[in-house]
Amino acid sequence: MAKKYSKILLVLLALLAFLVAGCGAPKNADSSGSAAKSTSSAQAAKGNLTIQMLNVGQGDAILVKTAEQTVLIDTSDVDERDKLQNELQKAGVQKIDKVILTHPHADHIGGMDVLLDGNYQVGAIYDNGMPSTSKLYLGYMKKAKAKNIPHQGLKEGDTLDLGGGVKFEVLSPTASLVKQGQAKGYKHNPNNESVVGRLVFGQFTMLFTGDAEKETEASILQAHSKDVKSLVLKAPHHGSHSSSTPEYLKAVQPEVCLISCGAGNDYGHPHKETLAAYQKIKAKVFETDKNGTITITTDGKTYDVKGEH
Repeated sequence: MAKKYSKILLVLLALLAFLVAGCGAPKNADSSGSAAKSTSSAQAAKGNLTIQMLNVGQGDAILVKTAEQTVLIDTSDVDERDKLQNELQKAGVQKIDKVILTHPHADHIGGMDVLLDGNYQVGAIYDNGMPSTSKLYLGYMKKAKAKNIPHQGLKEGDTLDLGGGVKFEVLSPTASLVKQGQAKGYKHNPNNESVVGRLVFGQFTMLFTGDAEKETEASILQAHSKDVKSLVLKAPHHGSHSSSTPEYLKAVQPEVCLISCGAGNDYGHPHKETLAAYQKIKAKVFETDKNGTITITTDGKTYDVKGEH
């Protein structure tokens, strides 16, 4: 009789174990998995992020301050070097961990001498990895090499860690375009070779575009239509009608568009067509020629945008 009860007890214990394994385990696994993702996400976003589109006239210079690094994306034009230096002084910048140069046009790399000839500590320089005959480009490359500052080309698929949980995900140029651009005799279009990247900090996102035009926008959409959605858009090419196609804006869905341009510039930037396109998607527009330096602050959950004027 004792053996009979023992067998029944063993069967019941086996059945109970089966039920626990079959019903309970997946729920616990999903729960712990979700918790792990939430914890990882919470740890990723540290402190606050500040992004300033500096008022440097007809050019680009955007200062990014994370909890751990200071990054400068483009350096304005040659004749705006004093403005760049003043803006950096106002921001209390002495060390720049990373400089990202979107493309070798003067209004984007013209202020490199301010950094390399001044008292700034520059940690590393990034660009599109393509050669250029620009005297400005060759000049800063020579100085950077003399100072032993690391230099690296960026291409689609690369990710830069900006510290504090901030990442810069590169969407363009493609590896094939970089390879073409390195070939002897290749006819360059620097605007469409711009480094385009999406900055991610928690739930905050911003798309940096350099001077990328319609062709590059179409290429990015073909490969990354689901990866460009961003709360803030740095207006491509200073608000030119050569960029910001309806298809591109539909994919990005920005709430805010920032335009860097000089008052009364010879190019007519920003063009009325572009402003109308931003108005159509109900994006709030800030311009350095009207608002001065534009500052974004975010904790990775909410964000605030303010103009100096």
